[in-house]
Amino acid sequence: MAYLVGVLIAVVVLLASIALHEVGHMVPAKRFGVRVSHYFVGFGPTLWSRTKGETEYGLKAIPLGGFVRLVGMYAPAEAVGHPAARTWAGRLAQDARDASASEIREGEDGRAFYRLSTPKKLVVMLGGPVMNLLIAFVLLAIVLLGFGVPATTTTLSTVSQCVIPAGDASDRQCTDADEPAPGAAAGLRPGDTVVSWDGTDVSSWDELTTLIRASGGEATPVVVERDGSPVELTVTPVVAQRPSYDADGNPVLDDDGEPVTVPVGFLGVSPTTVREATSVAEVPRVVAERTWQTATVVATLPARMVDLVQTTFGSQERGTDSIIGIVGVGRFAGEIASVEGTGIDWSVRLAGLLEMLASLNIALFVFNLIPLPPLDGGHVAAALWEGARRQVARLRKAPRPGPFDSAKLVPLAYSVFVVLGAMGLLLVYADIVNPVTIT
Repeated sequence: MAYLVGVLIAVVVLLASIALHEVGHMVPAKRFGVRVSHYFVGFGPTLWSRTKGETEYGLKAIPLGGFVRLVGMYAPAEAVGHPAARTWAGRLAQDARDASASEIREGEDGRAFYRLSTPKKLVVMLGGPVMNLLIAFVLLAIVLLGFGVPATTTTLSTVSQCVIPAGDASDRQCTDADEPAPGAAAGLRPGDTVVSWDGTDVSSWDELTTLIRASGGEATPVVVERDGSPVELTVTPVVAQRPSYDADGNPVLDDDGEPVTVPVGFLGVSPTTVREATSVAEVPRVVAERTWQTATVVATLPARMVDLVQTTFGSQERGTDSIIGIVGVGRFAGEIASVEGTGIDWSVRLAGLLEMLASLNIALFVFNLIPLPPLDGGHVAAALWEGARRQVARLRKAPRPGPFDSAKLVPLAYSVFVVLGAMGLLLVYADIVNPVTIT
């Protein structure tokens, strides 16, 4: 049941994100006087629609996107010099111009989209992606300020009974051959809160682990709080081989890709994890960081698609960092909503769902900025090119050029649409036959 609830939440938020994305285009377009004839969420057959004013609002059967129809998207043939339509591409462009011109009512040529200035075109076309970024900002703010982020404390969650060698599974059972863990031998218990170590007050788990790792083989006084009262103990951390980490917390690897181990003090305890709210200033930093991370993924999308083909139709294992499609998003949502474990409750699951949906909206923001039609970035690039031509003409004191013939990009838009469709189908197939799991 929890799995289905997670999927349902993801579907509802995804549809809301699509709807708001299109609102981001529609509202500024109407503010600038452009007639918006259609506003729909989804594609394919119409399930419901209602006309209000001069716009038809509706819902279509396939919830994989949405659209707003801005009247006069393409400049008519007379405005761009009646270009020849001898080739297949030329005929497609001319058909697009004619279809766009047919939507312009008599006497309303001034309300056509192509008539807008470059700044206004940019506002309209960037409105959709920016709306996705705002949605991500709100969702992450709810998580960071409301639910908080996981943070370790100096309260002990578990106390190991033996020292597990570095190469063994950390969750295996202790045997008689294993060396007793010094924490348990000294009398430490789950629920104890470490207050000081060797006379040094500790307030964070990072501080405590640094002191433990530096105390190998030394008898060390430690004070813990147990049931509200201080308890003094003496522990002697053993010297054990443990992985070495760099300044960013990543394992250091040798030339063969194996973790580098170093001799450090080992106590055999683990911390309790709690969720702590962050400051408001942390929200934009996290949004910017995740946007940059997403942009690096999108920049390597062709290579990732090649890897996806190899793992889907070959013998290679699909990695956890593989790109996913709509099926994968639904699977992740269900797994997050139904995950079980110590310390995992509904708030942890809901926070995970909101974080995932925020990441999805950031991905929509970044992906839509790719400067290729029919993506919003393609229209942005066309508007910038038109503005640049006009600025160059103004500086050269030349006649103001007419509107850019963006209908010439229609053949490219069709080609990109086919590629994106093929990518989408491949992702659906891969997510079904070789899914990425997070649990």
